[in-house]
This record gives sequence, C-alpha cells and structure tokens, in this order.
Amino acid sequence: MGAPDRPGAPRVGADPAIDLSDMRHDDWVARYLPTAWGPYARLCRLDRPVGTWLTLLPALAALVQAADGWPTLWRVLIFSLGALLMRGVGCTFNDIFDRDFDRRVERTRFRPLTSGQLTLRAALWFALAQILVSATLLLAINSMSRWLALALVPLVIIYPLCKRYTYWPQVVLGIAFNWGMLMAWSDTRDAVPWAAVGMWVGAVLWQVGYDAIYAYIDIRDDRMLGLRSVAMRFGDRGRLWIGVMYAAAAALWFASGASMGMDWPYHLVMAGIAAHLAWQIKGFDVGHPERGLMLFRSNMHVGVLLIVAALAGTVLPLG
Repeated sequence: MGAPDRPGAPRVGADPAIDLSDMRHDDWVARYLPTAWGPYARLCRLDRPVGTWLTLLPALAALVQAADGWPTLWRVLIFSLGALLMRGVGCTFNDIFDRDFDRRVERTRFRPLTSGQLTLRAALWFALAQILVSATLLLAINSMSRWLALALVPLVIIYPLCKRYTYWPQVVLGIAFNWGMLMAWSDTRDAVPWAAVGMWVGAVLWQVGYDAIYAYIDIRDDRMLGLRSVAMRFGDRGRLWIGVMYAAAAALWFASGASMGMDWPYHLVMAGIAAHLAWQIKGFDVGHPERGLMLFRSNMHVGVLLIVAALAGTVLPLG
C-alpha cells in the first residue's frame, strides 16, 4: 500500500541499463520460495515488510494502552495476522489498479502483473483469497470490532484510486493503516474512548507526514502520469507542512496519553519521539528528496517507541 512500497527515486524513461526496480531478485523470496509462489509473495509485499510493521506497531501500542498493561498473546497474534493480511490485500489491489501506470515506470515495471508473471485473473483470485482468510479472523474478535473490520475493507480497496482524484490520498492511507488502533480498543474494552480516537488521529497525521516525505521521491513520475499526492500540494513548503503534521501528531499523543492517565514515563518517551520527528524535519530537503528513503524507514523506530511509551505509562514501576 502506498509509499511503503517505494524504495527508490526512479524516473519514467530511465536508462534501461540501470536497474531501478523496486524488487531485489536475489532476496529470500527468490532463494527459498517455490518459483510459482514468488510472484504472489511479491504482489502482497512479503518481500518488503516495512509497510506491515508501520501498520502493526501503532496497533500494538494501542493494545497495551487498552489493556492498561500487557495485552494477551492471543490478541497480539490476531492483530499481527490482521496487519499482515490487510496490508497484503491493499498492495494487491494497488498493483491491480496501477498496472497500466506501473508499465511506464522503471521502478515498477518488473512487478508481477506488469511483467507478465501473473495474469489479472490470478491477481484478482489472490486478492479474494486474502480477504477470505482475513475474514476468518472475525471469529476471534468481538462484535464491535467485526463491524470496524468490515468498515476498513472499502478503505483498503479504494486507496489506490484516490491518487487519481485528490491531492490527499495519504490521508486515506493513514486512516486505513492505523485502523487497528481503534479495533485494539473496541476488542479489549468493547468501547473506543475519545482519548483513543485522539491517539489514532495523531497516528494518521504522523503517517501523512512521513508518507509526504516519501511522496517527494516520486513527485516527478507522478506528474508525468497525472497522479496526485500531498507532496504536490505542499510544494516547496514541504518541510513546513510536514513539520505541522508531526507537531500536531505529537501534541495529540501527549494530550491523549494524559487523558488516559499515562504515568510520567510515558511522557518522557513521547519527548524522545518528538525529538526524533524534529530530527526528521531537520534532515528533510525538498531539493534532495532521495534522502527521504532513510527518513521514511526511520519511522519504524517511532512505531517501536510508541509501544515503549505505552508500556512505560502502564507497567513501569514507579517508586
């Protein structure tokens, strides 16, 4: 889904002698999986798990907060599988909808659908299979969470289409990516308090910020293909607006944690997160967007720190 699948800064019409593919042909998929399985693994991005981690880590932090301590291993397992499967569904539909665009970009022309490794029919059947497997997880969550899960499906499917019509597709992506935070509360408490919604909105804004950093890498290709992104909307003022997104996210996380009664160690870790986000802003340069790959990936550290903050605010002994 979205930016987590973009590891480089290729250009339409790039020199064919230069390998700018977003897939490594010597990775674990090529070495260990049966040849027939490889295209499916790449279609759902099992070879590039960054997006899965960025989906899962905020949900795990929410599980800790909702449980007021350690969540059950069962919930951790269910939410981990849910993040993996729904991210795979989103990536599959992304490649289905974008197959004609992907043929025109050096970075994506070797993807399974565009390179002919898979047919459109096979991709559609694979998407359906992933949805059906995901549906079995509904048996492991409560009624409120099932309805939230069903509401997520159309968001995951329509996201790839949003970049054709709006400069804000990253908002839809952020809503879908972080939906598990709301479900963590609904399944644990059978309710989603306003403080939990505040944490979720903060995560959406955080994602708009870090996905904007990544969107600048592809901004030239997107313009050539007639696609849109927040990077185009922010333009030369990208550092300012990404900073606004990050500042608003941090403020919501501080305020929501306080509303939940998180102890002071939570706020101490949150200060570290705020410092990390400020470091990203300092390192970001609209004129050199290729540096954004490293900054984007560093947000996995933010996800881990969100879990650390939740644990620090709930289970850390005080005195």
